[in-house]
Amino acid sequence: MHPAPSRCEVIGNTLSLQWDSGDEIYLDASLLRSQSPSAENKGETDIFGQVSGGQTKTEFPNIKIINISSVGNYAIRILFSDGHSTGIFSWEYLTSLAKLS
Repeated sequence: MHPAPSRCEVIGNTLSLQWDSGDEIYLDASLLRSQSPSAENKGETDIFGQVSGGQTKTEFPNIKIINISSVGNYAIRILFSDGHSTGIFSWEYLTSLAKLS
């Protein structure tokens, strides 16, 4: 389990995370929206391994982060300007996204 950051805030249109170790990551809203781990975004896998659903849109150039809220001590939920808010972004997942940006 990845430790929670000591700071988590939105700066402009970027999510900023900082840990006590001094590590920092910055994630743009468009990347976060396109990589939302929600079933609405990625689809759902049934018991046979078939994926159904999910959005075909992959780019969100004008998306904004409206709000972030804690989910336990392991993740955050992000409300985007298009109303999407069903993805739960774990600290581990956010760290992995930083490698994409």
